[in-house]
Amino acid sequence: MDAAHIRNFSIIAHIDHGKTTLSDRLLHRTGTIATRDMSDQLLDAMDLERERGITIKAHPVTMLYKAKNGETYELNLIDTPGHVDFAYEVSRSLSACEGALLVIDAAQGVEAQTVANYHLAAKLNLTIIPVINKIDLGHANVPQALQQLEDVLAVPSEWAIPCSAKQGIGIEDILEAIVERVPPPKPTGERSLQALAFDSYFDTYKGVVTHVRVFNGEIKPGMMIKLLHSGRNVEVKEVGSFNPKPYIREKLETGETGYMTANIKSPADVKMGDTITDARNPSGELPGFKEIHPMVFSGIYPINTADYEQLKTSMGKLKLNDSAFVYSSETSVALGFGFRCGFLGLLHLEIVQERLRREYNMDIIATYPSVVYKIQLSDGTVKEVDNPAFMPDVTYIAKIEEPMVKTFVICPNENIGDMMALISEKRGSVDHTETLDSRRVMLTGLIPLNEILIDFHDRIKSITRGFGSMDYEPDEYRESDMVKLDMLVNNEPMDAFSCIVHRTKADGRGRALAEKLKEVIPRQQFQVKIQAAIGGKIVASETISAFRKDVTAKCYGGDVSRKRKLLEKQKEGKKRMKSIGNVNIPQEAFIEVLKT
Repeated sequence: MDAAHIRNFSIIAHIDHGKTTLSDRLLHRTGTIATRDMSDQLLDAMDLERERGITIKAHPVTMLYKAKNGETYELNLIDTPGHVDFAYEVSRSLSACEGALLVIDAAQGVEAQTVANYHLAAKLNLTIIPVINKIDLGHANVPQALQQLEDVLAVPSEWAIPCSAKQGIGIEDILEAIVERVPPPKPTGERSLQALAFDSYFDTYKGVVTHVRVFNGEIKPGMMIKLLHSGRNVEVKEVGSFNPKPYIREKLETGETGYMTANIKSPADVKMGDTITDARNPSGELPGFKEIHPMVFSGIYPINTADYEQLKTSMGKLKLNDSAFVYSSETSVALGFGFRCGFLGLLHLEIVQERLRREYNMDIIATYPSVVYKIQLSDGTVKEVDNPAFMPDVTYIAKIEEPMVKTFVICPNENIGDMMALISEKRGSVDHTETLDSRRVMLTGLIPLNEILIDFHDRIKSITRGFGSMDYEPDEYRESDMVKLDMLVNNEPMDAFSCIVHRTKADGRGRALAEKLKEVIPRQQFQVKIQAAIGGKIVASETISAFRKDVTAKCYGGDVSRKRKLLEKQKEGKKRMKSIGNVNIPQEAFIEVLKT
């Protein structure tokens, strides 16, 4: 189709504002999906996506729409994930578009990720069409949502389209607005093919299927193409589009979105955001490519050590469909053989663990998540550490820098004090506050990434009774007083419980771990000491008392020295036993502690 009749657009929104329902309605209205094949959350293919009501993978789909002016247009929708962990995936998808539908829930108004996604789209100069969704709800407040649109995002309220994706209200207006307002794609003017690889998945029969947006030239089977960042030359086997199932086409031309397959066997060969060009007559690369780096690391171990090989195979298969997930082998004294895994964020970590359990039936345990610290040694070299086991000795460390994140927290007015207290408890600072409307404010500040790993999001939800929302983006590295906390059981360090924490929080965390270990470690014939240590300094200690046989039971009457003699003899035996005895901590104890 000629470029003047093509529109490429994306749908962006905060979690649960009705993005996927809207895409379902658009597919139904354009006749892409027959009524009999229609189901809710059609583009969310994974069980996890349907259950949690979130989009994890981006899904492109091509629709043909006959507008009121009688012309037929090709509309390419690229569905995007809403969660902050997948922000890079959103930015890649937006790079392949000229316009974006910004969906706002009429009942909840502008939320943290609405603001973040709006700025992402505005940075890429996309035409933004605001959509006020869920107007059919009894407690919908459309005037307030329009007011927030103007006050918070500086978007004129008359641009907004009221709709209800569930009831099918306003869908026609949205389609017409896409045709009228979103500009048609323009060729870049380069001498040959230029296409953006914005996603990929692995197909058992076809190998790697790459999602592409053609910016210049055309791509067709039999053509030799070059992947600029990996430097590989491959031959195109097949091209096509999605509706939402893949269908084959003769070629993809300037402005069109679809997929291509070539003889590529490993997803690692196709870097996301890479430029595809003609191998014989290459063009320059498209802007915006950046390597994706994991932010959060955690050890994943099989509960049954015999499942190690199966876990390795499962992770290999999972990586085929998730290029952002990285892993490498590691061993632990307590947990045996396992893997050190890198994730984009906490939701990503949760999703990967859940997929391993469900799709591959793996029984796994994960260690305490940690982030990447930059450690400057006394000789000037800088070492990146994501695992407490590789932390250099204190005597060689000049300084430790930890990653900070810029956070945006939206909360009701009455919760500002509690929110400020939570941020300062997490060693963060609030740079400025902004009033959104009569009920809510947005706090912008800097918090160490390490502090928001575990319970920050849950605490926000409980403080604000579910009305708070949060978004974050990576910021700078900052020098901090971090220490390695070791847990010793009978003077033996337990590497599975080691973690890197701020000095001010080390005592509290050490005490909590020691108390938990005291509960779960079974009693022995001798006394067992549990200690939390920073270097050589003990910061917390607990003792598990020994089982004791009543050796004086057979001693009746007579002098007290006879009883004392027996007790002294027992004491000597216990002492000897303690010096040679080993404490075997059962697997269940590790699992119990790591769960907390």
